[in-house]
Amino acid sequence: MQHQSFVARNRLAARLREAVAAWPDPLSTPVFVVDLDAFDANAADLARRAAGTPIRVASKSVRIPSLVGRALAADGFAGVLAYTLAEALWLVEHDVCDDIVVAYPSVDRAALAALVASPRAASRVTIMVDDPAHLDLVDSLRASTAVPVRVALDVDAGLRWGGQAVGPKRSPLYDVGAVTALARTVVDRPGFHLAGVMTYEGQVAGVPDSVPSRRARSAVVRKLKQLSVAQLAVRRTAIGEALDALKGYGDFAGLEFWNAGGSGSIESSAADPVVTEVTAGSGLLAPTLFDHYQVFSPTPAAFFGLPVTRRPSAEVATVHGGGLIASGPAGADRAPTPWAPAGLHLTGLEGAGEVQTPLVGTNAGRLAIGDLVWFRHAKSGEPFEHGRSVLLLQGERFVEEVPTYRGHGLAF
Repeated sequence: MQHQSFVARNRLAARLREAVAAWPDPLSTPVFVVDLDAFDANAADLARRAAGTPIRVASKSVRIPSLVGRALAADGFAGVLAYTLAEALWLVEHDVCDDIVVAYPSVDRAALAALVASPRAASRVTIMVDDPAHLDLVDSLRASTAVPVRVALDVDAGLRWGGQAVGPKRSPLYDVGAVTALARTVVDRPGFHLAGVMTYEGQVAGVPDSVPSRRARSAVVRKLKQLSVAQLAVRRTAIGEALDALKGYGDFAGLEFWNAGGSGSIESSAADPVVTEVTAGSGLLAPTLFDHYQVFSPTPAAFFGLPVTRRPSAEVATVHGGGLIASGPAGADRAPTPWAPAGLHLTGLEGAGEVQTPLVGTNAGRLAIGDLVWFRHAKSGEPFEHGRSVLLLQGERFVEEVPTYRGHGLAF
């Protein structure tokens, strides 16, 4: 498998070298690339895994409007899970999508004011809440409740085990009583419409569980995932039944959607009868943190190229830039990975630097000044905050250059 991986990576380097040579304009670096063949194959595999359950596109993990649209046009995908309300409003304004759920509660007063002032946006965007204070903020920004605001409840989906809470520290809503109490509050408040629920089990969806160098830890992670899925299925059922019992309370006619999961948990999330839709984004581009999952093996689709600017010795090649470090707990797994050509590594002393990154390994001595080295980022979407455009690779050629959010002048 290691040999095949090296072969595939060197073939990718050759494809990218040909594409760069054929591109008519000089390229500034870093050069950001998305392989459409891999992107489309990943989308098809995500849809296969969802087995008919609609997939909402996690825009945080893409951040390229044209590729959000490409995913939405693929079989099995419907709607966007946005990461800010301002982003959701922009996607509506530019007709990228007309069904957007904002994944996190918003206290962006300007964006909330724009939402309540626009019947069109308010009918297409659902905001996330987990506290009555979120409703209070909306009310403080409007003089009338004539434009109803669509609301979803963010319910904590973590595992409670051995007196510990395992999973993302997201919502204070956990048990049936807390969820139904907030649901009643939403229904009782004029100008709000309770549309859905989200339960994101990040401890299942976002944690690698088949890492060759961490076999014992991976076994523990798989066990925690099994416990989490089983516990969450019971709790989702109980919460779902309690919310069903609220039908007829005020104007509540029942939930329109129940969102769950991520790229790493599609099968288990979609299998829960309470869940009506799942979310995926990272699985489309396949960053390095998604390389070691037992349930799926996506094809790397996103890369950034850095030029060799000097050769400190026969065994070292130094590229310009490189320090695109992923968010989350600091560690080696958050650093970018020199990917193509194969056989290159960061040094332990310097790592990936903001201005320069020295590389060592079997292929370092073969690199010449001016050559491009292609890296993979640890997380999906984040590298595109560092560039204004992305080249789309299909076959052996770049077929289009498209703007990122940054290229549209946006910073969400």
